[in-house]
Amino acid sequence: MGMLDRLRKDWFILGIVLVITVAKLEPAFGVKGGPLKPEITITYIAVSTIFFNSGLSLKTEELTSALMHVKLHLFVQIFTLVFFPTAIWLFLQLLSITPINEWLLKGLQTVGCMPPPVSSAVILTKAVGGNEAAAIFNSAFGSFLGIVITPLLLLLFLGSSSSVPFSSIFSQLFMTVVVPLIIGQIVRRYIKEWLERKKPPFGAISSCVLLMIIYTTFCDTFSNPNIDLDKFSLIIIVFIIFSIQLGFMLLTFFFSTRKNSGFTPADTVAIVFCSTHKSLTLGIPMLKIVFEGYEHLSLISVPLLIYHPAQILLGSVLVPTIKSWMISRQKAVKLTKQPKVPVKV
Repeated sequence: MGMLDRLRKDWFILGIVLVITVAKLEPAFGVKGGPLKPEITITYIAVSTIFFNSGLSLKTEELTSALMHVKLHLFVQIFTLVFFPTAIWLFLQLLSITPINEWLLKGLQTVGCMPPPVSSAVILTKAVGGNEAAAIFNSAFGSFLGIVITPLLLLLFLGSSSSVPFSSIFSQLFMTVVVPLIIGQIVRRYIKEWLERKKPPFGAISSCVLLMIIYTTFCDTFSNPNIDLDKFSLIIIVFIIFSIQLGFMLLTFFFSTRKNSGFTPADTVAIVFCSTHKSLTLGIPMLKIVFEGYEHLSLISVPLLIYHPAQILLGSVLVPTIKSWMISRQKAVKLTKQPKVPVKV
C-alpha cells in the first residue's frame, strides 16, 4: 500500500484535523455573522447539498431486492436506534459522577442517537465479502428513519436547547433534509444512465461540504472564551468510544451467530458493521439543526467527530480477521450440509 493510497484513503480524517486547526488559528472567518456567513451558507446551502447528494446517490432500486430479509433489517435498526442510545444512556448515568466534561458526555449520548452511515459500513462489508445488499439497504433505510427518529431521540434523551422551538427544528429538517433528498431521488430517475456511466464522486463532494460544517462549528467554539476542554476528558472519551465500539461489535457478533439466529456468516458481517457504525454525514447537520445557537455545540459534536474515524480505523484493522472467520465458517457450513456417505464394511 503506497503512501499515496494511504493519503487518498485517509484524506478526510486529515481534513478534520486540518479544519479544526485552521478554526483555532483564525476563528473570526467562520463565526456567525463572519465573512463566510455560516448562518446561511452552512445552515441551509451546505446541509441541503449533502442531502441532495445522498438522494442522487441512494440506489433505491437496490433497496427492493434487499427488502426480503426482514429479520436482519429489524435486528440492525432496533439495535442502532433503540438498544444503542438506551445502553449509552444507562452507561452515562454511571459516568455522570466522574469529573469528565459534561458536554462531552452529552456528545456521547448524541452519538448513540445517530442513524447508520451511508458509506463506511457498506465499504467494510464489501471489503470482507459480506452481504453487501443488506448493508446498503440498512444504511439507506436507517438514514431515512434517522431523519425522523434521530431528532426525536436527541430531544428525548437531551431535551432541546431552549432557544430553538420544536416546530422550527422540524420545519428546518423538512426543508434542508427531506426536500433535497426527495429532489435528489427524482433527479436520479432521469439521469440514472449518466450517473452509472460517469460515477460522479458523491462521497468526496459530501465530505468536503462536511469539512466546511465542522470548520464553522469550531470557529464558533474557539471564538467563545467560556469553553475550555481538559485533556483528561478528551483522552477518556477516546478510550470510551473505542471500548463501546468493540463491545457492541462483539455483542452483535454474539447475537447473530447463535445457533438458531438464522443468519449466514455473510449476514453477520453486515450486521456487525451496520449496527455499530454511526453517521457523521447525517449527524453533524442534525446536531447543527437541533442545537442551533448552543454555545456548547462543538463540544457536543466532539465524540461524533472521534467516533467516525474510530469506526473506520477499527473496522479496517478487523477486516482480515473477520474475513478469515467468515471464510472458515462458510466452509464449515458447507461441510455440515453435505449428505453423509454410508461407509461400506
